[in-house]
Formats: sequence, C-alpha cells, structure tokens
Amino acid sequence: MNIYFICTGNTCRSPMAEALFQSKNKAGMEARSAGIYAMDNGDISRNTKQVIKEAAIEFTHFSRQINEQDVRWADLILTMTSAHKQMVMQAFPFAADKIFTLKEYVRPYGSHDVSDPFGGDIQMYRQTFQELARLNEELHIKLTEE
Repeated sequence: MNIYFICTGNTCRSPMAEALFQSKNKAGMEARSAGIYAMDNGDISRNTKQVIKEAAIEFTHFSRQINEQDVRWADLILTMTSAHKQMVMQAFPFAADKIFTLKEYVRPYGSHDVSDPFGGDIQMYRQTFQELARLNEELHIKLTEE
C-alpha cells in the first residue's frame, strides 16, 4: 500500500505525517509526501524537525512538489485539507477515486482539515504532530482491517 501525503509547502504537516507513517515499519506499506506549492529540495521547518526528533523518529526529508509519477505510484492520496483535496483532484482528475483528506478517510465525520502550524511556535507544531499521530494510528488500523 503506497500512501502519498499532501499539504501546501511540504515543510510541516505532510512530512510529519510521512515520518509518523514510516516509523511504524509496516511490511508492504510505504509513504511519501509532497506539497502543492512546494519548492523542490527545500528544507523542512525547524519546528517540524524538532517535533519529529522529540518523538525519537529518524527522518530526513527535503520538500517536493506533487507530481504525476508519484500520484500514479500512490494507492491512496491523503491531503491535509479539503482545499488541498480539491486542488489535487483538479490537477490529476484520473486519480479522483483515491484522493481523500486524511481526516475524511479515517473519520468521515466532523472537520476534514488538519490545522497548519506554519509560522507558529513549537507548541503549535507539537499539537499538530499529536493530531497527526492520532490520525496515523487510525489510518494504520483502517488499512490493517481492509
């Protein structure tokens, strides 16, 4: 199962989601991440690095822009917001049946957006990381059950 996490710049939320997913080391499951407006080979934010390090996850990442090759590689494309979902669907209509917000996929009720910590303090990044950790747990449960 190939999972592709998408956010805006690929410096905060989607790299956190990718790091959390990969840290489970589930056989047959791989994750990548990208951003709709990402700069290729940019660094992730300092606070993103910090919260991943605090969780004792080994992870090196450089930002990437979403691309057709990875969209085709993915079995499931999980965006951080409904707006991201709409943009990805417009850019890659052939993949519409495998594009969901992360929250929509694991919790089909309530808000479908993961809060963006960009520009916030380390506490905001920790909160987003914890939210993504819970969502990743639910994602792994759902994928294991299917």
